[in-house]
Amino acid sequence: MTADTDPGLELSELAADRALLGRTSTAERVAGILRERIAQGFFLPGVRLSEERIGSALGVSRNTLREAFRLLTHERLLVHRLNKGAFVRVLSAADIADIYRVRNLVECAAVRGLGDPPYPLEQVAAAVAAGERAAEQNEWTDCGTANIHFHQAVAGLAGSERTDDLMRGVLAELRLAFHVMDDPRRFYEPYLSRNREILTTLEDGDAEGAERMLGFYLEDSRRQVIEAYPERGD
Repeated sequence: MTADTDPGLELSELAADRALLGRTSTAERVAGILRERIAQGFFLPGVRLSEERIGSALGVSRNTLREAFRLLTHERLLVHRLNKGAFVRVLSAADIADIYRVRNLVECAAVRGLGDPPYPLEQVAAAVAAGERAAEQNEWTDCGTANIHFHQAVAGLAGSERTDDLMRGVLAELRLAFHVMDDPRRFYEPYLSRNREILTTLEDGDAEGAERMLGFYLEDSRRQVIEAYPERGD
């Protein structure tokens, strides 16, 4: 697949998302749909997004779609190229390092800021279980999604809507890196047991120990991704 081509798949699945827009469709809702599709790998890094085809699939105007593209460009998920249009962004190694810097600051702080146990770990536990189920079925893309949900849930322990919004964007951006990796199992499988270990430590009320584990975890993940990432730039 080249950077100047549309996705080599039908957009009928995307057209099904039209119902999510309702009668009061907005650029923000369109951006939300496209953000989720990018995170799922429906639109891969380097792919040009066709205004005509996507607008037709979602049943929205060109102006609405362009505003959605602008929002996603601001979130660093798309890049606009003069006279060529909007493309799904391809991360550089420097981008990945910066994403992990933010993750370390936010996720570790969320755990550090926990008060007295017990902690509200339902979402964390659900994500751990989902990842383990996906691995048992060799569904490694789903395992990756569960891993993202695990880290969203960890950040969510801060109880802050602003933190949730920040991490949603940061983790969606990180998914762009995983979509160009050759072997998703290699990147997700080693962290299943570590997710479970962090959850168990939090269930035991040891937030300090969980934060320490999380710090090592994120550093190992950062190093592994950067070493394997095919440096392509924008």
